[in-house]
Amino acid sequence: MTASRASRVDVDTDQLGHDLVALVLTVVELLRQLMERQAIRRIDQGDLTDRQVDEIGTTLMLLDQRMTELCEQHGVRPEDLNLDLGPLGTLLPRS
Repeated sequence: MTASRASRVDVDTDQLGHDLVALVLTVVELLRQLMERQAIRRIDQGDLTDRQVDEIGTTLMLLDQRMTELCEQHGVRPEDLNLDLGPLGTLLPRS
């Protein structure tokens, strides 16, 4: 076996692509949840007009629907997006 062949790593490109999609969707889901919490905080503080509350609600609902579609399209289950960080717990709060 040559040196270049010994250092070569066999990569399953399909699995790699699936894992990359899952990672991207995890980041998007984390940002979606953070935006939702921020919106709720602002609503509770009374910082938003009724129109802004409606727009935020609609936007968050559409984003949630799109995330569901993307997960289905790429064969990623929503629970796959919640990475286990070991002693720190999970990345996303459990719903």
